[in-house]
Amino acid sequence: MKYIILTLFIGLLLGFTLISKKPNINMSKRTFYEHQVNTIDGIPFNLSSLKGKKLLIVNVASQCGLTSQYKDLQALYSEYGGENFEILAFPANNFGSQEPGTEKQIKTFCDTQFGVSFTMFEKISVRGKDQHPLYQWLCNEDLNNQKTVSVKWNFQKFLVDEEGNWVDYLLPSTSPKSDKIIKWLQN
Repeated sequence: MKYIILTLFIGLLLGFTLISKKPNINMSKRTFYEHQVNTIDGIPFNLSSLKGKKLLIVNVASQCGLTSQYKDLQALYSEYGGENFEILAFPANNFGSQEPGTEKQIKTFCDTQFGVSFTMFEKISVRGKDQHPLYQWLCNEDLNNQKTVSVKWNFQKFLVDEEGNWVDYLLPSTSPKSDKIIKWLQN
């Protein structure tokens, strides 16, 4: 009888463990600066070179109803970018296949249509099973120590402070020149 009860207890414990498992996310603890990313030209980019700067990280797409936000992102960067602030733009094709182009096509589009001078990165996945580790960090409280959020659509924005700490996120419809972003930059 002891063996039957012990076997049932172990079975229940294992069953509960399997049910309560979190999604397939790489849960290794990393700071923001330890993630590996490549520029849109395929060149490895060391995020630690951004220490001391406020960062706006945004997933972008060239065939989205919000694509015109590139204009405001560029205006924001022209006014505040450089020594104390950077915009990191990550093309993603996660929503309605609105970023189907190659990196070369994306870069050409951004250059010719919006004169983008902030840093563009390789196309990545910002949600789902193949979510890039940087976006795992941005979206998961267990990694960023602040909040769990999901990327709702193209042009969702994340704010990271000068020390690599997650500060906040803004929904895709929020203008890059919103009062909230401007006040954060001016603080």
